[in-house]
Amino acid sequence: MEKFIENLPPMDLMRSEKMTLVQLIIPAESSHRAVSYLGELGLLQFRDLNADKSPFQRTFANQVKRCAEMSRKLRFIKDQISKANLLSSMRPVMQPDIELEELEIQLAEHEHELIEMNSNSEKLRQSYNELLEFKIVLQKAGDFLVSSGSHAVSERELDENVYSNNDYVETSSLIEQEMRPGRPDQSGLRFISGIICKSKALRFERMLFRATRGNMLFNQAPADEDIVDPVSRETVEKTVFVVFFSGEQARTKILKICEAFGANCYPVPEDITKQRQITREVSLRLSDLETTLDAGIRHRNKALTSIGMHLVKWMNMVRREKAVYDTLNMLNFDVTKKCLVGEGWCPIFAKAQIQAALQRATFDSSSQVGIIFHTMDAVESPPTYFRTNKFTNAFQEIVDAYGVAGYQEANPTVYTVITFPFLFAVMFGDWGHGICLLLGALVLLARESKLSTQKLGSFMEMLFGGRYVLLLMSLFSIYCGLIYNEFFSVPYHIFGGSAYKCRDTTCKDAYTVGLVKYQDAYPFGVDPSWRGSRSELPFLNSLKMKMSILLGVVQMNLGIILSYFNARFFSSSLDIRYQFVPQVIFLNSLFGYLSLLIIIKWCTGSQADLYHVMIYMFLSPTDNLGENQLFWGQRPLQIILLLLALIAVPWMLFPKPFILKRLHTERFQGRAYGILGTSEMDLDVEPDSARQHHEEFNFSEVFVHQMIHSIEFVLGAVSNTASYLRLWALSLAHSELSTVFYEKVLLLAWGYDNIVIRLVGLAVFAFATAFILLMMETLSAFLHALRLHWVEFQNKFYHGDGYKFRPFSFASLTEDED
Repeated sequence: MEKFIENLPPMDLMRSEKMTLVQLIIPAESSHRAVSYLGELGLLQFRDLNADKSPFQRTFANQVKRCAEMSRKLRFIKDQISKANLLSSMRPVMQPDIELEELEIQLAEHEHELIEMNSNSEKLRQSYNELLEFKIVLQKAGDFLVSSGSHAVSERELDENVYSNNDYVETSSLIEQEMRPGRPDQSGLRFISGIICKSKALRFERMLFRATRGNMLFNQAPADEDIVDPVSRETVEKTVFVVFFSGEQARTKILKICEAFGANCYPVPEDITKQRQITREVSLRLSDLETTLDAGIRHRNKALTSIGMHLVKWMNMVRREKAVYDTLNMLNFDVTKKCLVGEGWCPIFAKAQIQAALQRATFDSSSQVGIIFHTMDAVESPPTYFRTNKFTNAFQEIVDAYGVAGYQEANPTVYTVITFPFLFAVMFGDWGHGICLLLGALVLLARESKLSTQKLGSFMEMLFGGRYVLLLMSLFSIYCGLIYNEFFSVPYHIFGGSAYKCRDTTCKDAYTVGLVKYQDAYPFGVDPSWRGSRSELPFLNSLKMKMSILLGVVQMNLGIILSYFNARFFSSSLDIRYQFVPQVIFLNSLFGYLSLLIIIKWCTGSQADLYHVMIYMFLSPTDNLGENQLFWGQRPLQIILLLLALIAVPWMLFPKPFILKRLHTERFQGRAYGILGTSEMDLDVEPDSARQHHEEFNFSEVFVHQMIHSIEFVLGAVSNTASYLRLWALSLAHSELSTVFYEKVLLLAWGYDNIVIRLVGLAVFAFATAFILLMMETLSAFLHALRLHWVEFQNKFYHGDGYKFRPFSFASLTEDED
């Protein structure tokens, strides 16, 4: 068996790539090119040798600042292009390579030019707005004054009679006194006209009324044209106002209130001829300004278009340069200040590629000294690197969300690729709903090349990233749906006729015997005749509950078996003898035995009560089983299994801590002085324990840890098996929900001879299917399958205490890193 296992070919993804710690000694003149080539290769993770220094104390801090400033300028230019709605018309053009210094000069010139154009445009727009507001005020305020003047002329005779009597001069209104011909400014009546935002008009009027104590007349009218704000570029609704008042003090108050509310005041002459003359002059100036603004916008758009053709290339170039200098800041200068020393992790298979890239950098930089590349001994654990493709990447991300595998630890992704979509399908099984999911997955796959180049929203990005997970989930859902024989909860005779028939008129109304078997069993899946029968729910509940236990015990055993391969790979015989063996014995003595009883009961058709069997296996193991006996020798077998389960608990708990203590004592006996020296010999002898040579062995801590682990496994064996019953619960819930929507919505609406009711019923059924069964139920089943893998499966063998391999790579740079 040992030889067979050793001769097995290595499985992809099962173990992370073998890593090595390397040191680079790079001459200063070729350092930039060497790091650039390594960034293009993307297979070396640099270690920060200057972690104790702040970013401003590092060697290339000035270059990083320059790149950050260029990134800011490029973002500014990009914002200007997007505000001008020119992004869609941008077409990148081929351009000869440009040096960073030259690009820095060009960007400074472009930014200065754009800022100047923006400033001029804002000033012109401000002048245009002021003239436009003046024109609107002239029109609206002139209407107020004309209407008031005509009112005064029509009542001239009455006014003369009033004013002829000196006793009643005060009874005439302010506006009548002002507008009465022949009596100008007798009481100092004046007016102020202007324009204000519509949202402030009501508060403005109230404030004026309070400030003048009601001694004013406020007229307003909405502006016919919307005015564009030069800063925010948004249209603003405004209102023209004219305030009539008397006295210099009131004028001062009103002007201050206008200033506080941001109202613009414009002088309007009372003479209609002057109004018309000023209106003509304003219109001419507006026309000239429109021409100037259009010419300025065309010039600005032309400049932005010429810059935009190179924008993507420039942004990528600056982003790369900044990443290169950030990486160079992680390197140290040697004592001569002529070479940079760097350290990093790389996969063993990539050593040749890295050496070739470094040789190319030496040649291209015309350096007289080559780059030294050699491996080093490492004390800390290497990073974890799995080579994934677009199919396995999503499954690896699901596992990594729980915790990154330790270096060379068994990777659950190998099995998650199949078990995750399968357990999802057990809960979701309906081949009608599965086809809907399959269509969605196929749409994502058909548009894969297009969507991969677009910037997607967070939800769409997550959905697109898991397109292959969705594909397998839909295929397994179709398979499980065929087993359950459910198509939108409706069974079909796909694989032949039913094996049962009704003894009574209808099976649902039968009180004695419902279904009677009259021919061979239905060849694949659940017989469609169970649907609607009196015993449908008891039958399906029993089937799915027992199936859930079987699947759970199989997956938990798989997790324990993987712990054996982990222990064997790391040459930990203690874990095999005192962890793997007792765990297998304990789990299978109880729940493995229960799974065996389920299979025997299915095969023999026995009426034994398995609840009774398992309960009395603990309460009275020596009692006679009676009608609950499924096979010969069952009672002595149960006693043996119970004893084995009881023995397995102390087997897990006690031996390992005491053996570890004895090994530690033997290892360091007589070496009290040796440990003060170097630990290189120890590293050669036992590299796995390199970090623990100088650590004090704490027996109580080890014992408590082992006790917690043992208790967790014993209790977890029960709770985890019960947790797999969620497969039965969610499958039942999905089936019953689907049945309710089909029978109580679609069939009920179809029973009416009315096309409107039928269409409404069909719409409600489609909505419920899409949003409840296909979205909410999919999410629910996905999360429960996730929990079964993270908690019930992976806790048997997976530590997840590693860290990801994150190489320096230009391909992984994003816009967020600008």
